[in-house]
This record gives sequence, C-alpha cells and structure tokens, in this order.
Amino acid sequence: MSAPPTQATVHEFDASTGAGSVITDQGLVIPFGEAVWLSGALRTMRQGQRVRVAVAGSGADAAVTSLTLVTLPPAT
Repeated sequence: MSAPPTQATVHEFDASTGAGSVITDQGLVIPFGEAVWLSGALRTMRQGQRVRVAVAGSGADAAVTSLTLVTLPPAT
C-alpha cells in the first residue's frame, strides 16, 4: 500500500542510470530506480533538491513509487 505523496530531499542521483535515493524529513533513505525517474518526466535532478514522492512499504522495504518536483503537480 502506498502512503500519500510527501516531500523529501534528493540524497543521491546517477544521471547515467536514472537511479538514486531520497531522504525523508524523518531521516529515512529510500531508493528509486530508472522507471520511477522516467515516470516523473524530469530532465535533471541534483543532490539537495526538494521533491514530492510517493512511497510503498515501510522501513527497510520502503521504495519510491513516484517522484516529481514539489513545484509540479503530483505524478499520476
């Protein structure tokens, strides 16, 4: 089950693979893969940038399911 979208900060991002991770305001680092990156229709990202994410799972099993800039409408 996915939680409602929330804000996070880009922790790591590899532009060559489209994979990276975000860190939530609670300090949880959550990974994302190329499919999530592509679904957000973003051209680039940088470490420290604020993003809106939807997350499935919790704790060590948490994974980002959608990602977009906080200034854009949520991804559908």
